[in-house]
Amino acid sequence: MSKRKNLGYKKSKKKPNRSEKTYGKQNSSRYRQSKGKRKESNGPPRGRKSVTAEVTCSDLSFEGKGIVQWKGKQLEVPLLLPGEKAEVTVFQKGQSVNAELKRVITPAKDRVDPPCPYYYECGGCQLQHMSYQSQLRFKQETIDALMKPFRKPEPILAMDHPYDYRNKSHTTFGLDQNRKVIGGLYAQNTHEIIPMDRCLIHDPKADEIVQSIKDYMKNSKMQPYNEDTGQGFLRHVLIKVGKVTEEIMVVLVAASSEFKGKKNFLKALRKAHPEITTMLLNVNKRDTSVVLGNQEHVLFGKGTITDMLCGLKFEISAKSFYQINPVQTEKLYGKAIEMAELTGKETVLDAYCGVGTIGLVASQKAEKVIGVEMNKEAVRDAIQNSKRNGVKNARFYQGDAGEFMIEMAERGDQADVVIMDPPRSGSDEAFLSSVVKLKPKRIVYVSCNPETQVRDLRYLVKNGYDVEEIQPVDMFPQTYHVESVAKLVLKV
Repeated sequence: MSKRKNLGYKKSKKKPNRSEKTYGKQNSSRYRQSKGKRKESNGPPRGRKSVTAEVTCSDLSFEGKGIVQWKGKQLEVPLLLPGEKAEVTVFQKGQSVNAELKRVITPAKDRVDPPCPYYYECGGCQLQHMSYQSQLRFKQETIDALMKPFRKPEPILAMDHPYDYRNKSHTTFGLDQNRKVIGGLYAQNTHEIIPMDRCLIHDPKADEIVQSIKDYMKNSKMQPYNEDTGQGFLRHVLIKVGKVTEEIMVVLVAASSEFKGKKNFLKALRKAHPEITTMLLNVNKRDTSVVLGNQEHVLFGKGTITDMLCGLKFEISAKSFYQINPVQTEKLYGKAIEMAELTGKETVLDAYCGVGTIGLVASQKAEKVIGVEMNKEAVRDAIQNSKRNGVKNARFYQGDAGEFMIEMAERGDQADVVIMDPPRSGSDEAFLSSVVKLKPKRIVYVSCNPETQVRDLRYLVKNGYDVEEIQPVDMFPQTYHVESVAKLVLKV
């Protein structure tokens, strides 16, 4: 498995041969294929030379891109699999060399036809051209290669049904060239909307609701917002689904609080989808890529939904963070709690605690849980979630977890276990040094980015800890992302 970083790539304007099956479309706004339709273009971008080359893929990068050699250079080609012989288009501009897949000459046995008709345009999924078993093998090999300095990881925890898992969906609305209403996702690295009826990793019910909203807009005066002119009303629709409770929240993100035809819209949507339990209007007047604005109005219902995770009830608002894939989250958290080796006598510090999910799960087996989080709203939600579940042995604090641990150490306070679940960038040395100063017996490190996790594990190992177990979890099937939880134990 290669450890090279993504070289980056841009799409060709080269006109394709009509007899070829072409693949290089994931970042392209010029070169489109949807439901068998293809938009052709007119040659390479200005200043970039392109040539066609025949190559053989030797391996995959950590992002699932095929690795090939060309004139002594190692290139990464999206959508190419190991062992495949293929034609690629190579682009050169100065010292920059990039490549995209033109056609596969000899396909690998693991190659499958992506079930999603938008796969080559969207970029939200990167591995649908691989069988699911092949995806799991790729992720296992990625983790094995990264964690080799420490120990051999356990077999990855797979998902029984690797589709329909996202409990949160986001749809953007606009007009096509014929001024017809469309809704879908942005093509990767662009602001071009890919019209979609169904995303195979979304909850199906969410996509059904979005389709009803599109149908309503086509038959009414409700217009999508135009970023260029500043005209129109509806920008996005955010939907959250309680996978266990089946409660559904619909958030209309609009450019104005003036909602003309509101009564008719609510009546029509609630009639079509009585399963919707609450709906909100979020007003975002800013010229920004941030989806939600600061103004929020409840149109009906309580403004939140609840869902169950690991036997606990959590309230979810429009802005609150909640794990995207609750089925796999239960497996992940179950493994993390197992690694913590809780007997009912331990004090657990939940750093980066968010809305308190993993801390509250740990509270069921610990004597005391302390959660620390910088985000005030998240801490407020964590406190409410604690009360909602009748948890008496958990306390949540707003602040910097690193500083909090240093203060604990200086007071002589102890934490038997530190659970840390940092963002993709991982932790910094200041935080890790505060963990080392506190000297917990065990550290459970949950990571959504194993590459930064490896960096942080090196620091902890150098400062008195052994890595005893590493467990990968497939939290995001059809994508290259893989979650990893590691158990570290203080050396005696």
